[in-house]
Amino acid sequence: MEQETCCTNKPYKFIFKITALVLVAAVVIVALVRDRIVNNPNWQVSVAGFGRVAYTPDVAKITFGVQVDKANSAEEALNTLNNNIDKVMKALNTLGIEQKDITTQNYSLYPQYDYIDGVSKPAGYNASEQVTVKIEKFAEKDNLIGRAIAEVTKAGVNNISGISFEAADLEALKNEARLKAVEDAKIKAKTMSKSTGVHLGKVIGWWENYYPVDPYMDGKGGALMSADMASASVPSGQYEVSVEVNLNYKVK
Repeated sequence: MEQETCCTNKPYKFIFKITALVLVAAVVIVALVRDRIVNNPNWQVSVAGFGRVAYTPDVAKITFGVQVDKANSAEEALNTLNNNIDKVMKALNTLGIEQKDITTQNYSLYPQYDYIDGVSKPAGYNASEQVTVKIEKFAEKDNLIGRAIAEVTKAGVNNISGISFEAADLEALKNEARLKAVEDAKIKAKTMSKSTGVHLGKVIGWWENYYPVDPYMDGKGGALMSADMASASVPSGQYEVSVEVNLNYKVK
């Protein structure tokens, strides 16, 4: 009799285990579905805003260099280079350009080899130095850009890479453009929310793009640039700093 009871209970135990597993699976599935619905990272809206601030460049940077080719020795190449650079520095100082506004970019010394009848032969030593000069408020300084180019050329500069123009307070301009972009995005978000009937929650993330405008005058592959060319190319009018901001809103 006891053996029959044991065997009779086995189907019920099996059914109970199956039912428990189904319930557990159902709870897990519901939890996963709820997590996908409630915490779904895609339940958000990204709105782009743009901010633009106009400015007139007030800082010029002239990049130029002295190149010495095929000197008889490394010492001769360096001496010639240093002498020419000293003359350039004196010319800049005479124009009132301070040492703090003169930066050395590159300084090099290397042997020159010429290929003659397919054979590499020593031909001397080359030395070069590249310098960048910053001129602030150039519009108020009686064509200082043109005069500086003319004087350094006389002093020994034989390579001018170009002139770039920028704003002294660029970071402040970028921040102003950024605030405008955020405000633009918020206005767009309100308009979209009202027109679509979708309720937006708080901002949960953002990212931005900065679009720099760098007015630049090329030195045409290292060719010398005349004072008249430099004067004529000083930027007039206004340029823009542009910032794009994307705000990510949580959808309620």
